[in-house]
Amino acid sequence: MAVSPLSRAREPVVEVSHLSTRFGDTVVHKDVSLTVYRGELFGVIGGSGSGKTTLLREIILLQRPDAGSIRLFGQETAAMSAADLLRLRRRCGVLFQEGALFSALTVMENAAVPLKEHTALSRRLIEELALIKIALTGLPSESAIKYPSELSSGMRRRAALARAIALDPELLFLDEPTAGLDPISAGGLDELIQRLKGWLGLTIVMVTHDLDTLWRVADRVAMLGEGRIVGIGTMTELARSKEPLIRAFFQGRRGPVKERRWKQK
Repeated sequence: MAVSPLSRAREPVVEVSHLSTRFGDTVVHKDVSLTVYRGELFGVIGGSGSGKTTLLREIILLQRPDAGSIRLFGQETAAMSAADLLRLRRRCGVLFQEGALFSALTVMENAAVPLKEHTALSRRLIEELALIKIALTGLPSESAIKYPSELSSGMRRRAALARAIALDPELLFLDEPTAGLDPISAGGLDELIQRLKGWLGLTIVMVTHDLDTLWRVADRVAMLGEGRIVGIGTMTELARSKEPLIRAFFQGRRGPVKERRWKQK
């Protein structure tokens, strides 16, 4: 699909070019290319085993592809030194699937981890900043002294989001942020993500299978299938696509009905 004139005028923040990935004889990606522009909320969808999480791990520099290139903020990551990669990672935040909080740390201590690792701020200032991030996610103040096991699934996801934004990232990665949440909690998290995007000026890359979330929040979406990008566009454009893999993914109530529902809001 063609990139809209609005997207064309924006600054590329993530550029994936001709990416190929193999695990043994299994081809995960073959010639995958996409661009995420500053200020976008860009979704990545696909069936189980389509390589969504692998692609995310490659973009956030936790895994190297077999071929192709990844540029973040206009910088080619493959040739970077360890020090340059560390500086680049500080400009990014990551919400891992299921939150991945440290169970032995309180919510405030979890949110403080990136600040302790990457800044020389005083303990008092770190705690104050952690509390601010927790407040931004809509958690009540008393949750700061609780442990992850004492929180609901939705609250744990918000706590993990507080940690992901601790360093005021420009680029935020979300891996299945609403997975396992009830509809009310998932809807609340969708609204929070939209607000944080506006408040903090974030560019967001979200890997998800939750089409409800994407109808609510995504500017553009890429679909992976058979190791390649089978379509990129708005949710409306994808829902109307004649590409067989996309049509199968959006079949029934998940496609046109959703489109009508969100247009009415």
